[in-house]
Amino acid sequence: MPAPPSPRTEAPPPNPRGSEELAIDLHDVRKRYRGKIDALRGIRMQARRGEIFGLLGPNGAGKSTLVKIMLTVVHPTTAHGTILGRPIGTHSVLRRVGYLPEKNRFPVYQTGRQAIEFAGAMCGVDAATCRRRAEELLDLVGMSDWGAKRVSTYSKGMLQRVGIAAAMVNEPDLVVLDEPTDGVDPIGRKDIRDVLVAIRDRGTCVFLNSHLLSELEMVCDRVAILVQGEVAAQGTIEELTSESRRYEIEIDGPPPEWAEGVGLRVSVAEHDTTKLVLSSAEADAVQPVLDRLRADGRIIRILRPVRESLEDLFMRYVQDPETGKAKAPGAIRNVRASKGGDA
Repeated sequence: MPAPPSPRTEAPPPNPRGSEELAIDLHDVRKRYRGKIDALRGIRMQARRGEIFGLLGPNGAGKSTLVKIMLTVVHPTTAHGTILGRPIGTHSVLRRVGYLPEKNRFPVYQTGRQAIEFAGAMCGVDAATCRRRAEELLDLVGMSDWGAKRVSTYSKGMLQRVGIAAAMVNEPDLVVLDEPTDGVDPIGRKDIRDVLVAIRDRGTCVFLNSHLLSELEMVCDRVAILVQGEVAAQGTIEELTSESRRYEIEIDGPPPEWAEGVGLRVSVAEHDTTKLVLSSAEADAVQPVLDRLRADGRIIRILRPVRESLEDLFMRYVQDPETGKAKAPGAIRNVRASKGGDA
């Protein structure tokens, strides 16, 4: 397995919807807990309005600490940058932020509509607006027919939908969702993905924290991978997997004698077929190979572009390139500082 490339921390490309405004702009965010535990070690991260941004990382990587700093629940050791254009830690910003925690709970006696209205009241939204927004959001998340039912009768997927609606009641510019599809069946996950896209298309920055990498791959515009308190990679999935992009060609019979001479890797598959691999993402590069195979009278069974999945990419960063084992979970203990030296 190849070693991961150097961390990518370049600024993201312009928002395709025309807005250049950053919803999240973090620089040198650090958090040291007692015992000289460095949970975050100089985080640099940017997310724009009108995009879905995924935060990935193994348990103990610092994801929860980072989210709590963004939401002013935890004070950073040092932090530079802004949330919605205001310095990190500005409490007034919270009126423009929506949040769905991982293990969200509503009082069992509330209806879905009441849960949304209550969330709005907690955010300082007036009663009339809460009622109007509750109706709009119940429709957005596909819960209009269930708005008058108590949440105690809801399935996990229904609770998550109402939780997303509650996070949107204050019309936030940034909504932070922690494991929004956890425990939801495939149909419910598809519906929630559609809701997230609809929220993004309204110009809101949707910040997702999830372990379901296949879900993130389908919905995220950009991702960041957090490993041991540092951003190991950041960008679009296409950018982060560009080095792995290739074409695979499956043909009948043995490999052609000229294959290696044109840069093809050869592996013999089952049933007397051969797989040829061209390490290029460009369609122009594969055309001469196809022409030569046809000139040889070869039957081309499969031609497919291939790249790493988000799971492949994730594992490449969380594994130690020397041992092939996953890096130790948890934050980093600053040994030098614990011995009295400079941190």
